[in-house]
Amino acid sequence: MDEKIKYELEFPITSSPQLLYQYISTPSGLSEWFADNVNSRGEFFTFIWDDTEEKARMSSKKTGEKVKFRWVDEDNKDGDYYFELRILVDEITKDVSLMVVDFAQENDIPESKQLWENQISDLKHVLGSV
Repeated sequence: MDEKIKYELEFPITSSPQLLYQYISTPSGLSEWFADNVNSRGEFFTFIWDDTEEKARMSSKKTGEKVKFRWVDEDNKDGDYYFELRILVDEITKDVSLMVVDFAQENDIPESKQLWENQISDLKHVLGSV
């Protein structure tokens, strides 16, 4: 299998960092925009889309700032890849943006970026940030 390449996207979002953090760090928040359903048991999160389930471990979080989910296999062993959602606040303007860090195979990057753009658009609708 080809190595995946890390990429980053930044999306301006009109929201308080505290509210935004609820939508990127909790199963109920994530299920409103990221996946059809999200369940958690401790640090393990199950993301459900249509008939697909993917499992990840919340490997790090900093309240109000960022969360990192590392994909795990069926034995809950950490995989090589993760995605991270980081809230950035401009010190001067106080503008809020969401930085997405993810991995994809080189030829899948445009499609992956498009998927994130669609999901962040859903997040903005949920936040009333359109």
